[in-house]
Amino acid sequence: MQKTTITLFTAALLASTALAAQAESFNRIASFPVSLNLPEGTDPLTETSPEIIAVSGDGMTLVYSDSPLGALGFIDITEPRSPQPLGAVMVEGEPTAVVTLGGTAFAGVNTSASFTEPAGHLAVIDIASQALTRSCDLGGQPDSLAMAPDGSFLAVAIENERDEDLGDGGLPQLPAGSVVIVPLNDGAPDCDALITADVTGLAEVAPEDPEPEFVHVNGQGEILVTLQENNHLVILAPDGSVISHFSAGSVDLDMIDTARDGALTFAGSRSDVPREPDAAKWLDDDRFVTANEGDWKGGSRGFTIWSKTGEVLYESGPSFEHAVATIGHYPLNRSHSKGVEPEGLEVATFGDETYIFLLSERGSIMGVYRDTGAVPELLQLLPSGISPEDAVAIPARNLIATANEADLGEDGAARAHVMLYELEDAEPAYPTLVSGMQEDGRPLGWGALSAMVADAEVPGRLYAVNDSFYGMQPSIFVIDATEQPARITDVIRVTRMGQPAQKLDLEGITLDGNGGFWLASEGRSDRLIPHALYQVDGQGQIRQEIAFPPELVAHEIRFGAEGITKIGDVLWIAIQREWGDDPKDMVKLVAYDTGTKEWGAVHYPLEKALTGWVGLSEITAHGDHVYIVERDNQIGAAAKLKSLYRVPLSQMAAAPLGGELPLVEKELVRDFIPDLALWGGYIVDKVEGFAVDAEGTAYVVTDNDGVDDSSGETFFWSIGKL
Repeated sequence: MQKTTITLFTAALLASTALAAQAESFNRIASFPVSLNLPEGTDPLTETSPEIIAVSGDGMTLVYSDSPLGALGFIDITEPRSPQPLGAVMVEGEPTAVVTLGGTAFAGVNTSASFTEPAGHLAVIDIASQALTRSCDLGGQPDSLAMAPDGSFLAVAIENERDEDLGDGGLPQLPAGSVVIVPLNDGAPDCDALITADVTGLAEVAPEDPEPEFVHVNGQGEILVTLQENNHLVILAPDGSVISHFSAGSVDLDMIDTARDGALTFAGSRSDVPREPDAAKWLDDDRFVTANEGDWKGGSRGFTIWSKTGEVLYESGPSFEHAVATIGHYPLNRSHSKGVEPEGLEVATFGDETYIFLLSERGSIMGVYRDTGAVPELLQLLPSGISPEDAVAIPARNLIATANEADLGEDGAARAHVMLYELEDAEPAYPTLVSGMQEDGRPLGWGALSAMVADAEVPGRLYAVNDSFYGMQPSIFVIDATEQPARITDVIRVTRMGQPAQKLDLEGITLDGNGGFWLASEGRSDRLIPHALYQVDGQGQIRQEIAFPPELVAHEIRFGAEGITKIGDVLWIAIQREWGDDPKDMVKLVAYDTGTKEWGAVHYPLEKALTGWVGLSEITAHGDHVYIVERDNQIGAAAKLKSLYRVPLSQMAAAPLGGELPLVEKELVRDFIPDLALWGGYIVDKVEGFAVDAEGTAYVVTDNDGVDDSSGETFFWSIGKL
């Protein structure tokens, strides 16, 4: 079995090429929620999931498979910055894949009665009329389709997938899979001339039960097949005969995160990890690339370039995962499993350059690599929707589209999207905030930024904290906002007696005036975690803890401190939502005098929520005003409020807790929704950090929820001087 060891030196060398500068860049230009294609009268919260995506021959219509809906969806991209719904066509089963030839779409449709009785057919659909014109029985459960470049045949991976709940979910579980070759005559399938290629007896793992996962055809008509669960690769001739086959091998991985432990350390390692590739694409007639997602035993977190004789020409190891971590997209909750899970691939030539587009299912990122013929060069990391499954390039129009399968379904939550990107003569718009590699070669991971404050003296220097998603690693990140993108240059770990101050939910940070910080931690009484303020020194060591007073905590609900600022000796804390003693649509701004130790508050008027709830996210004193971020908890088209308001300092006169509180007046400063729309994705919900630097320039940052049920996108930007 082939095995590749990634050394510290190699990983560091590869990381040094990450995000290389280039004259042209891919930038996201539009997002399309596929729920817009639901049939009329359907519940708008019905689950939809674009999985495999293709494009019509003229490049104007995207076609995607939607398994939960049982349909093919169609999107008009005549104007790619404004994609329009064209509806969906039911296909009487579960569509698993789609390819196109000119104006015709071919879909693999699973109609299996059970795992032991697999069945499926090939559905042929006219794209213009959306009419079903032909159907071919495939004799099993189709998973992937591939069109021969000359249009002479289709290759179909008949997976006949296993029951993951049976026994340990492993192999063998018959019936075995195969590859079906469908001849095409003038674009029409010859259903009576199907060729079934036998791929049993080849793999070292369960040779009697191959499960073909993905197929792709090169210019010579050679069919590349991944047997993911079998950790094997096969190359077939157009007649179905086996040209070659070989194990996908294993990888030794160093400096990876292996525990779901609330901290990003990248201090683990694993040996002999089977690659278990999912998608695979030919780079040319002699080389191909695999996305090593893994399944039941493996997943090597990267990608591999191969010769068709089985030689490993390049192995990425953890370098892709490391790059993803430096832009805040590392999925900590998948550390114990398969990390970023590279699953989908696209390969395409734009102009004179051939690109590899690698999709991270769990990091919700598309990596863009330049094929150099040797070590590929990482050019960009593009944000995608949640769980990108597939991509299709449209070089003639300088476009690429991704299908992002996760549909969270709940009202106000992120829906499944198709996203469009354009190759243009412009700088990359994303990422907006990056870190780098540490001296020992490990990435400085980060995410879930929940509050910011600016340095009192150095323009462009900011400090941001992470929230309880990284509860075992509370941190203060030092940001240089003068760079483009902004850069995390250092991290200060918050500690107690030299150990990580675990289980804090840091939602606010301000300077203490003595070289340290005051931090606000949101409590959860149902988890026995108190609401509190913490004073830390410049090294992050906790020097003082101030608990919320009983007269305040007596009325608490789940949503507590969401920001802190300092005016003279007084700390002001923004409480996110109404507590039990607050009038409707009013929330407290709580004051704590560090000199007299007295508590007080004022009331702040919330905007009325149209859907979901409205609350506060940040509070920042600057000049003659206190600036407050107010937002709803809605995403995408449902998002209506992500705004900056200000209150005159003259009105910040706290009254004692327990009595009637004065009501401050607010003034709208900026609507952040147009800002958020500039990145071409859906509107994210958590605008949580705001700071004004030493020269009066204001900065904003969003919280990416630690890439958990989130696209992982962090937006950091300046709104100029106030």
